[in-house]
Amino acid sequence: MDPYANADEHYAGSQIAKYEGGLHGKPPKLHRPLGNDVSGWQGEVNWYLVSEKGARFSYVKATEGTGYRNPHFSQQYDGAARAGLIRGAYHFARPDLSGGGTQAKFFVRHGGQWRNDGRTLPGALDMEYNPYGTDKCYGLTQRQMRSWIRAFVRVYADRTGRLPVIYTSTSWWKLCTGNSGAFAHSPLWVARYNTYIGALPKGWERHTFWQFSDSGSLPGDQNYFHSSMRTLRRLATGW
Repeated sequence: MDPYANADEHYAGSQIAKYEGGLHGKPPKLHRPLGNDVSGWQGEVNWYLVSEKGARFSYVKATEGTGYRNPHFSQQYDGAARAGLIRGAYHFARPDLSGGGTQAKFFVRHGGQWRNDGRTLPGALDMEYNPYGTDKCYGLTQRQMRSWIRAFVRVYADRTGRLPVIYTSTSWWKLCTGNSGAFAHSPLWVARYNTYIGALPKGWERHTFWQFSDSGSLPGDQNYFHSSMRTLRRLATGW
């Protein structure tokens, strides 16, 4: 059996929407930088049109586990930059296949590297429900999951000089880490498909990114940055 079957379909939030539901009601309208996230599922993206629709940043799926690379990564990642967006890469975690440190190294080698060029966001670690089986936490205990995440964060920081952004939902985080507050030094990218953001995982006093819908005017998922464009640029230069 292919351990990466249908990996193109595993975008950030694909399993959040499956288990927690999509947006009910009208999308929130905030005076904050708007962005999206894409994966191989979207194919080639017209980034100039995305920019015209108001996007200011984007996250692009680069890798999953240690055996999958987004075949459209270069077009999506480099294309977003050419269109003037601040962009970053993300890794879909597979704690069932290999260690966190091993996957962090794979991610950095294949798109997750950070550069202090003012337009590259720190790489993001996508932690969400297991799309490959019935165990939502990939067969790991809460203690094992915390150790797995800790290893990824440590190796990513060692290799890039930046802490990774952590993408998750509050419900998954509670279920699979025991609502650990040990990772709050990393920026939080929280998924909640609603008109309000709701409670955050333990330890984080605020979110950095909010994925508020899995569909909208932009290709892929819809996101807000928590503050101003000036602050977003600071994040891209190592605040």
